[in-house]
Amino acid sequence: MENSTWMTNHTDMSGFILVGLFSQTEHPALLCAVIFVIFLMALSGNSILIFLIYSSTHLHTPMYFFISQLSLMDVMYISVTVPKILMDQVSGVNKISAPECGMQMFLYVTLAGSEFFLLASMAYDRYVAICHPLHYPVLMNHRVCLSLASGCWFLGSVDGFLFTPITMMFPFCRSRAIHHFFCEVPAVLKLSCSDPSLYEIFMYLCCVLMLLIPVTVISGSYYFILLTIHRMNSAEARKKAFVTCSSHMTVVILFYGAAVYTYMLPSSYHSPEKDMMVSVFYTILTPVLNPLIYSLRNKDVMGALKKMLNGSFQETVK
Repeated sequence: MENSTWMTNHTDMSGFILVGLFSQTEHPALLCAVIFVIFLMALSGNSILIFLIYSSTHLHTPMYFFISQLSLMDVMYISVTVPKILMDQVSGVNKISAPECGMQMFLYVTLAGSEFFLLASMAYDRYVAICHPLHYPVLMNHRVCLSLASGCWFLGSVDGFLFTPITMMFPFCRSRAIHHFFCEVPAVLKLSCSDPSLYEIFMYLCCVLMLLIPVTVISGSYYFILLTIHRMNSAEARKKAFVTCSSHMTVVILFYGAAVYTYMLPSSYHSPEKDMMVSVFYTILTPVLNPLIYSLRNKDVMGALKKMLNGSFQETVK
């Protein structure tokens, strides 16, 4: 009987309570409105960018293909967490079932892992375009681009299938209150009544590998890119190459910096409040910043946007 009770207490997966962001503020309604506006901006900004890339023939290049993939990931990324946050605040119910928590965790980990490798693919694309421009159409043909993008999605899903089942299989006998606004792996692990230290070491090593491979590709690519830019005779060519690469490096620093904090720093550096603020940055703010970074500093994208708006205006006048 005692064993049966123990099993019931330790395996009951009725659900969790998401403490969330709104418990940290005195003005939850205002914060909810701000998050909703940011969510709409991220959806519209990334959707417009995807539409422009696929509707404008002069944007049918490998660089913009990868940017469209990044925008697609950002749309999915913010949609995994924010709608749940907003619905919980409006309804006053902040519970999430175990299957929903597992699905949210899987999608989040998959998209984050995919974006790690996509940013590396984008760096390699810039390396080939700047350092080997004559071979660029061959080295970065349509098949290569599709293969790289598919590989990014596949490697990200491997992360999801690896971390999600293991995390959700831990027995949760402590409080069901997750001190976070979504089911992030470290936050859920804190509820485990068994020692997750071995799994945390495994997760740390996997994250090191996940970051080391893309960072090596990005660092190597930009090392050769900087050497090539330094040797360019044309000031205009140097400026164009630098603007393109600086946009990408801004996104890399924002995304990878948050990932290093979340998964690689010792637990002594963490607190629920800090973890939530960092997660807000890369799950809510980064998706709205990416289209701004890649559009406002890009003449081709801004030109396509102006052309689309002028066409819409002329049709309206007619």
